[in-house]
Amino acid sequence: MVTVTFLLRHRVDDVKKLRAVDRGMMLTALTVLGMVIATLGLWPMQGVTADRASNAGLVLVYLAGGLPAAWRALIALWRDRVLDIDLLMVVAAIAAAAVGAPFEGAVLLTLFSVSTTLEDRALGRARRAVEALMALRPETALRKAPDGHVNEIPVAALEVGDIFVLRPGARVPTDAVIAAGRGALDEANITGESMPVTKQQGDMIFEATVNLDGVLDATVTKTVADSTVAQMIALVTEAQAAKAPSERFSEWFGQRYTVAVLLGAVLAFAVFRWIEGDWHEALYRAAVLLVAASPCAIVISVPAAILSALSAAARKGVLFKGGAALETLAAIDAFAFDKTGTLTTGKASVTNVVALDGNEARFLSLLAGLEAQSEHHSATAIRQEAARRDIAPVEVRNVTALPSEGITGNADGGTLWAGNARIAARMGAAIDDPALRALADDTETVIYFGRDDRVLGAVSLADRVRESSAPALSALRDSGVTRIVMMTGDRRPVAVRIGAELGFQPDRVHADLLAEDKVRMVGQLATGGKVAFVGDGVNDAAALARADVGIAMGAAGSEVALQAADVALLSEDMTQLAAAHRLARRTATIIRQNLIFAMGAMVVLVTGGLFFDLPLPLAVIGHEGGTVLVVLNGLRLLRAPAFVPDR
Repeated sequence: MVTVTFLLRHRVDDVKKLRAVDRGMMLTALTVLGMVIATLGLWPMQGVTADRASNAGLVLVYLAGGLPAAWRALIALWRDRVLDIDLLMVVAAIAAAAVGAPFEGAVLLTLFSVSTTLEDRALGRARRAVEALMALRPETALRKAPDGHVNEIPVAALEVGDIFVLRPGARVPTDAVIAAGRGALDEANITGESMPVTKQQGDMIFEATVNLDGVLDATVTKTVADSTVAQMIALVTEAQAAKAPSERFSEWFGQRYTVAVLLGAVLAFAVFRWIEGDWHEALYRAAVLLVAASPCAIVISVPAAILSALSAAARKGVLFKGGAALETLAAIDAFAFDKTGTLTTGKASVTNVVALDGNEARFLSLLAGLEAQSEHHSATAIRQEAARRDIAPVEVRNVTALPSEGITGNADGGTLWAGNARIAARMGAAIDDPALRALADDTETVIYFGRDDRVLGAVSLADRVRESSAPALSALRDSGVTRIVMMTGDRRPVAVRIGAELGFQPDRVHADLLAEDKVRMVGQLATGGKVAFVGDGVNDAAALARADVGIAMGAAGSEVALQAADVALLSEDMTQLAAAHRLARRTATIIRQNLIFAMGAMVVLVTGGLFFDLPLPLAVIGHEGGTVLVVLNGLRLLRAPAFVPDR
C-alpha cells in the first residue's frame, strides 16, 4: 500500500535527481567552454599566446569533463565492484594526453560529457512523463461539515467518509463517490479517455480528474495516500526500476564486456608496440580501440526503449508492472478473455422476474437484501431493479460469497441463497418448475433464488457487449494473433450469443467454468505458446496469475485489479488493450533495431581502429553519435502512435 512517507520520499528523490541533472549540465557547459577555448587557442590572439590559451582550455576540459567521470568510475569500482564505461573513457583520454595528443583526449571528454547529459535528459523525459501527475494534484479541498458549512482544508486532511464539494473547473482532491449532483468529468490524465465522462450519484470519481460542469457533493473513499494516482505513481516507479530480461542481459553483457575491452586494449598496446616499435603510436591506437569498442550504445539501447514505452503507456491509462511484462506481451500469441465485465459492460439489467408464489414484491425484497452486500455485476442489477420498483430490501445476516456459484445468507427463518444452477444443486433444490425451465432455455443469464432446499423463483438478466470489444478483437486478429478464446462461468447459450456478436466460433467459447477451470484452460493454452488472460481483476485473480501476462480491465480505483495483474487497463476501453499489444511489439522492434545498429557501429569502429589507423576524434564521434542515436530512436516510443488517437 502506498503511504504518505513513500510519496514524500519519492518527491525528495525527484529533487535529488533534478539537482544531479542540473550539476551535470553545468559541468557539461564548462567542458564545452573549455573545448571552445582550446580550439580558438590554436590561433594566436592579441595579448595571449596560442599555447597558453589552448592549454587553459584543455585543462578546463579535463577538469570539468574528466574528473566527474573518473569519480563515477571509482565509485562504481569501489562500491559495486564494476568496471563501467566511464572508466574506459577516462583511461582513453589519459592515454591520449600521455602520447602527446591532449586535444584528441579533450574531444573525447567533451563529446562523452555532452552525450551523457543528453541521455540523462532524454531518459528523464521518459521518467517524468507520469510524475507530471503529481503537479495535477490539488493542494486544498472544500470539506462540507454536517451542518452544511464548507471549509477549505489541505487535501491531506481529508479522511474516508468526509464529504467535499467539487465546483466546475476544480480537480478532484482524492478518490470518492458522488453523493449528490451530476456533471461531466475529464478523466484523460487517469484513464486515457479523451471524451468527458458523465457522472452522477453513486459513480466513482478519481483524484486529479477535472469537473467540467455541475456542482458535486462527493464522499471520500480513499485518502490521498491510497488514491488511484498514488497507486499509479508507485506502480510506474516500481515498473521503471524493475528490469526486463533483455535489459538485464544488456547490463550483464556491458559489465563483462567492459572488462574484456580493457584487457583487449592492453593486448592491443602490446601487439602494436611489438609491430611498430613506437610506444606512443601503440598507446594511441589502444586508446582508439578503447573508445571504438566501448559498449555504451548497447547498454543504453534497451532501457531507452523500455522506459519510453512504459511512460507512453501510462499516459494513456495502461500500467505495465515492469519491462518484463512489456516484453512478454510482445511475444503473446494467445489471448483468453473473461466475458462479464471485460468483453461486456458488466452492467446487466433485469429483464424478467419469476416469483413462484406470485408475490414479486416480497421476492425482490428478499433477493435484493441478500445481494446488498455483493459487488457482483448481477447483484447491482437486482438492487437497481428493486429500487426502480420502490421495494426496500430486507436485512440479511451472515452473507457469504461462493466463487463461481453465488451467495448465501440468513434471514426470513432460513438460509437464503442466489446464484446459478450449481448453488441450487449444492442446496439440494430442484429446478423443475416449467417457468424456471423456460428461463433456463433462454440465452439470457439466470439467477435462481431460494430458501434452504426450495427454489422461490428466478430473475433473468441481459448484458451488453462493449462498443470497443469488437474493434479490439479485430485489431488483435489483424496483428496475427490467431488463438483468441472467451471464458465465462455463465451458461453456454448466453456465452454463445455474446461470442457470436464478437466473431467467436462456438469452439472458441468456453462456458459454465469455475475459477479453477479457467486456470486449467489457461494452462492448456500456454502449452502452445505464451498466453495472456484478460479479466476484471476481481473474480479472475487466479487466472490472471496463471497466465504469462495477466491483464486487468477497467482497473481504475480497484486495488485488487492493480495487485493481481501484470498489466492494468485503467479505463474500460478495450481498444487500449490492442494498442498496448502493438506498443509492446513496436518496443521489441526498436530494441532489435538499436542492438543491431549499436553492434554494427561497434564492429565498423573496431575494424577501423585495428586495420585503418582510425583517428581518435572520428572514433569518438562514431561512438558518442551512435549512443545518442539509439537513445533518440527509443524516445520515439514516447509518442505512442500505437495508441488510438484522441477523438
